[in-house]
Order: sequence, then C-alpha cells, then structure tokens
Amino acid sequence: MKTVLMADPVRYPRMTTAELRETFLLEGLSEPGKIHLNYVDLDRAVVGFAAPVDEAIALPTYPELRAKYFTERRELGALNVGGAGVIRVGGDGYELNNLDVLYIGRGNAEVSFESKDWSEPAVFYLLSYPAHAEFPVTLVRKEDAVPTEVGAVETCNKRTICKYIHLQGARSCQLVMGVTHLAPGSNWNTMPPHTHMRRSEIYMYFNVAADARVVHLMGPPAETRHLLMADKEIAISPGWSIHAGVGTRAYSFCWGMGGENQDYADMDPAPVGELR
Repeated sequence: MKTVLMADPVRYPRMTTAELRETFLLEGLSEPGKIHLNYVDLDRAVVGFAAPVDEAIALPTYPELRAKYFTERRELGALNVGGAGVIRVGGDGYELNNLDVLYIGRGNAEVSFESKDWSEPAVFYLLSYPAHAEFPVTLVRKEDAVPTEVGAVETCNKRTICKYIHLQGARSCQLVMGVTHLAPGSNWNTMPPHTHMRRSEIYMYFNVAADARVVHLMGPPAETRHLLMADKEIAISPGWSIHAGVGTRAYSFCWGMGGENQDYADMDPAPVGELR
C-alpha cells in the first residue's frame, strides 16, 4: 500500500506540475484482476479499486494499518462502476449492479469482491476512513439514491447529485459518499465552488472517454491550480482547497468525504468573481 503525504497551503504554490500530480492525484489504481489501495495521511483515508475478473479478490490486511483485519478500526464504501458483481461480507453476499453502493461498517473481518460475468467484470471503487462506532452493512441501489437536479444548461453545469452514504441515507461513522452525473452538453461540476475545513474530500472521475479529460481545479480560491485527469483517476482535496472541474465532454464522478462532521451543506462558498 503506497502512502501519500499531503502538502500544506504554504508549500503548495511553489509546486511544479509533476509535484502537484504526485501529491494530489492518484492514478493507475484500477487494474483488472487486482486490488490497489493508497493510504492518504489526510484524515487517514484509504482509497483505490478492486477489479475482480475470473477469481474473487479478498480485502487484504495491510501492515501499514497495524490491524488484525482491514475493518478492525475502519469503515468502507464500495461503488460498482463496472458490470454486475458480488461483495461478500462474512457469510453474506451482496449483489451490486452498476452504480450500486455497499457500506461496510467496522468489525467485519472477511470481505471479498467478485464479478458475476468475467466478460463484463465488476469494478469496485473503494473509500475508507477510520471509524469509532459500528454501523450495519447496508446496500444502496442506484434507484434508491434520491437524485437532486442542480445547475442549468445556460451555465453548462446541469447535473444530477445522488447521495448514498449520508445522514439521511445509509448511516456511517464519518464516511459520506455519493455520485454526480453531468448531463449531455454540460461539463462544469461544483461551480461555483466551495471549501469545507471540517472535511476533506476525494473525487474519483469515471465515465470519462478515452480521448477526453477533466480539468480538475484545486487550491485556495485566490491561488488555484489544476490537474488534467483521465478515467478512474482520483483527486485528493484538503479542507483548504476548492474542488471543481470541467470536462471536454460529459462525465460522472464519485465524491467522498471524511472528517469532523457529516453535514453535506457545511460549505464555505468561493464566489467565481474571487477566484484567481
């Protein structure tokens, strides 16, 4: 498990493109038949992919966690962005179709991932945070993630926000998780942007065409930078950073948060006119 160390807002303005990408961008984690996870020192998040093909993949117990098993002190959210699959937790199997999410609470020693059809394998995006309380394993179907329509065609940001793990949905200790889909003809997400010092946020972009890219904006509102991102790449966003983006065509992204609270509306606006 690779450990990723964050930069602070003092060092950040002097970083080169390569240094920004090395610190705030996670790439190459989705590999067929493998599980790849990174440990991020920001709120002690663990993030990555499990992509089973013809064999099940067990969730490892990484030595970096100093734990008897992965969820001994952690909770985990799994979003399926591939074909139909199964996540086994203990003796129970949970079938996930595309865009279904499974919440796995603290204290589940045995977790594994499978594809139902190797010709159209599942791809599980995984996001984990430390947990000081236990909540039950919960499957959330994409049709049960209540959609909220925001934005407009006139501002190129018409999009649908679907919340899966949150205070009014599947309950967790600190993990908040959902998906945003951009409408055809729209390409801006989270605009106007915001920050929230109470929580860090992680974006995973998917449904990005091979010849397309997302320009992910980051940094303090008065000192922004950008990352050029491809399909299934992940951007780490500290509390002091905005997190917004524009794509060369429509795309989707999974947003996940961990930190001090789970209040989705706890944001500090960054008006467009003040961005630099």
